[in-house]
Amino acid sequence: MEIIFRAKLKPGGIMMSKGRVRHMFPGGNTSKGFFSFYDYVLPQERAERIFILKGGPGVGKSTFMRKIAETLYSEGCDIEYMHCSSDPSSLDGVVFPNKGIAIIDGTAPHIVDPKNPGAVDEIINLGRFWNDEGIIKNRDKILKTNMEISALFQRAYRYLQAGYSLYRDNEIIYSQAMEHGKANVAISELIDSIFAGIDVSEVEGKQRHLFASAITPEGLVSYLSSLLTTDDIVVIEGKPGTGTERLLERVRSAAVERGLYTESYYCALNPQKLEHLVIPELDLSITTSSEAHNVDVDPTVKIDFNSFLDHSIIRKHSEEINFNQNGFEMLLDRAIETIKKAKKKHDELEGFYVPNMNFEEIQRFQEDILKRLM
Repeated sequence: MEIIFRAKLKPGGIMMSKGRVRHMFPGGNTSKGFFSFYDYVLPQERAERIFILKGGPGVGKSTFMRKIAETLYSEGCDIEYMHCSSDPSSLDGVVFPNKGIAIIDGTAPHIVDPKNPGAVDEIINLGRFWNDEGIIKNRDKILKTNMEISALFQRAYRYLQAGYSLYRDNEIIYSQAMEHGKANVAISELIDSIFAGIDVSEVEGKQRHLFASAITPEGLVSYLSSLLTTDDIVVIEGKPGTGTERLLERVRSAAVERGLYTESYYCALNPQKLEHLVIPELDLSITTSSEAHNVDVDPTVKIDFNSFLDHSIIRKHSEEINFNQNGFEMLLDRAIETIKKAKKKHDELEGFYVPNMNFEEIQRFQEDILKRLM
C-alpha cells in the first residue's frame, strides 16, 4: 500500500488558523457513567488564564460564555465551543487558543476546582447575583428535583452499561473473525508513510483528550465535521472489534515519540476507545467510519478493516450478532429517553433560579471580564 501525503511537518502546529470555530464535548454520558476530560479543555501548561464559573442551574453560565465567545470571534479569535452532553445547545466551556484563555463551567457533575489559584485559575461566582431569600423559599423542591435528576441519570447509565455488554459481545465475535496479521501490515505501512523523514524526539509530544460526539437528550450528537479540517484525512472503516482503535493508538504513539502534539477523540459509549486522531503539525486527521459516525469527507486514504474479516465466522454467528445489535439499539434508545427526562427535570430546576437572578448585574460583570480578555 503506497501512500503519499500532501502535508508534512509544519512549525507551530498546535495553534489553529485565525478565526476558526470548532465544537467538541469535554464530558460524556457513557457506559461508565459520566466521564470527564475537563482537565484537557485547556491544560495548565498552555493556559494564561482559566476562569471557573460557579453557580446553580439557570444562573446564566452558558449565556455568559457564549456572549464573550461571540464578541472575541468577531475580533478574529479562534473559538473552541465545549458543549454539554446533557444539553448540547448549552455550553460547558469556551476556549480561546490564540490567547491561552478558557472559561469553564465548574459545577456538578463536572466539578472543576482551581489547580493553580491566582497564577492560572480564577473563580467567578455567579451565585453572588441571586436573591438568597427567593431560592431558600424553594429549598425542599430544589432538593427533591436534584434527587430525581440524579436517579434518572443513574438509570440511564445502567441502560448504557447493559447495552454496551451486548455491543461488546459483537466486538468479540468480529475480533475472532479478524485476520489481525494483515491488519498489522496495513498499520505499519501507514505509519511508515505518515512519519517518513521525521525523527524520534528527545521530548515527548503533548496530548489532549476529548469527545467529538456524545449521547444526549437529542440522541447521538456529533461535531466531528468541525474537527476534520486538515489537508490530509485518513478514513478507517471497520466493524466493532476489527481493531481500528489499534491503528489510531499506534499512530498516536509514533507521533508522541516524535514530539508531535496530538488530539484524541473517544467513543461516546466507551470513553476508553480511541475513535479519531488529529495531528495539527502534520495537517493530518485519522477517523474511523461507522454507522454511528460517518462524515462526508474526501479522504486522502481509505483503509477497510472489514476486508480482513473471515466472513464464514460472521455467518456462523449471524443470529447472535443480530440479537446483540437489536438489544443494544433498544437499550441505547431507552437511555436517551431517560436522559431526556432528566433534561426536563433540569429545566424545572432552572425555574427556581431564573426568577431570582439579577441578570443586569451579570451582564455588567460579563462586560468587565470581556474588557480584561480584550
